[in-house]
Amino acid sequence: MYPWEKNPVIYEINTWVWLEELSQQYGYPINLSNIPETVWTQLAHLKMDAVWFMGVWERSSRGIEISNKNAGNLADFRRALPDFTYSDNVGSPYCVKRYVADSYLGGPTGLSIARKKLAGRGIKLILDFIPNHVAHDHPWVEEFPEYFIQGSEDDMNRDPDTYVQIGSNIFACGKDPCYPAWQDVLQVNGFHPGLREEVIETVTRIAGQCDGVRCDMAMLLINRIFEQTWGGRAGSMPETDYWAELIPAVRRANKDFLFIAEAYWDLEWELQQQGFDYCYDKRLYDRLEKSDPEPVRLHLMADTDYQSKLVRFIENHDEPRAAAIFNRQQERLMAIAIATLPGAKLFYEGQFEGRKVKLPVFLRRRPAEIPDTSLHGFYLDLLKIIQQLEFHEGQWRLYETTGWPGNTSYQNLLSWGWSSESEDELWLIVVNLNSALSQGKVQISWDRLDGFLWKLTDPFTGLSFDRDGSEMRNTGLYISLQGWETHFFRFTLS
Repeated sequence: MYPWEKNPVIYEINTWVWLEELSQQYGYPINLSNIPETVWTQLAHLKMDAVWFMGVWERSSRGIEISNKNAGNLADFRRALPDFTYSDNVGSPYCVKRYVADSYLGGPTGLSIARKKLAGRGIKLILDFIPNHVAHDHPWVEEFPEYFIQGSEDDMNRDPDTYVQIGSNIFACGKDPCYPAWQDVLQVNGFHPGLREEVIETVTRIAGQCDGVRCDMAMLLINRIFEQTWGGRAGSMPETDYWAELIPAVRRANKDFLFIAEAYWDLEWELQQQGFDYCYDKRLYDRLEKSDPEPVRLHLMADTDYQSKLVRFIENHDEPRAAAIFNRQQERLMAIAIATLPGAKLFYEGQFEGRKVKLPVFLRRRPAEIPDTSLHGFYLDLLKIIQQLEFHEGQWRLYETTGWPGNTSYQNLLSWGWSSESEDELWLIVVNLNSALSQGKVQISWDRLDGFLWKLTDPFTGLSFDRDGSEMRNTGLYISLQGWETHFFRFTLS
């Protein structure tokens, strides 16, 4: 496979659910080894740079038992799937028994075939790695119990939700310090040198099966975060951070292998410095969801090198469905925004069709929903547009918007653009992040404007306008947008 493209577009697929629905659609069992060619062709038509097959690893039968006894899990299952039965719970993809492709999904052979089908269409493959914990029945539990955070009988009696006995050992359950422990998984000791060696071998094997990994809750393994969570139970803090040791070791044999961090708590920059290619941009998601323009503007004023290593999204398996929390106009604005910013762009299967039910990752099926064909057409158009070279190789700039006396609505307008290396073409995006009419002037800081007449064409509507470049450069481009409207203009010489 060729090296990764800048600002890649990634498509997340809930693998188990996707294959279940393909099996129903085609009338025979489908796994990763026998997906019809028409399906691969349809996937390629989306113009994605990579597919993330979420949840391919072998799931834990013990984890299924535990989750089927958890009242919170069961309530969540029934919320999403009113006719839920226990057989619908196939286990959490983040409760891994072994890093081997699940036999139900086609096993290692099926995964290899699927990767080749994607590669033949120029699409890379991303899989999961869960660094913080493993299932109760993972082989390490018996082979290397010293690799785990352990406790005592007193711990188990005092806090039975966090500690569990397996055989003669008492283990801590996997934990994020902000929430109760996850009872279906056990906490590995990120400080243990043997564990780190085993993890390097594991991720190196994973790297032989895909082109990149999305690392679940990556910030939990930062040395100082891990020490804050587990204190003396973890032993002495190593000199080298977990990721700063792991990532270079894996890349010695896989130089183009991509690492994506699921990251929170404003630790994105720190994880980038430890070797991650991209980190989740949850802060942008939260600010867009609140629809407050100024915090979004401040966020986009960050250094472009930093922003170019963020993953932009308005939906993934952890967040509510976009169609459930945004109206149609808002969703289109949010999608255009994240698709045209520097960094990777993440879309989730079902997002284009307007699905509204957030499905727990444990479940093998989801409820039927009527697809939104208009929304689907919009997304196809958007994905086609951002394949233009400027959005991958061009220069990105955030533009200032200004108003005039008595007009403060310009503060709702955000604008940015992509120009080609040759500086002979510009894409301009303006969004009104408010429900009210907003007007202002965009100060386009692009030297090429002066002295030319430019045609501004909207690829979504086909509308075009001729504008004088010198006037735009000197006084700004006048913009008037209704609530949640956008302008998406391609500048070409008139």
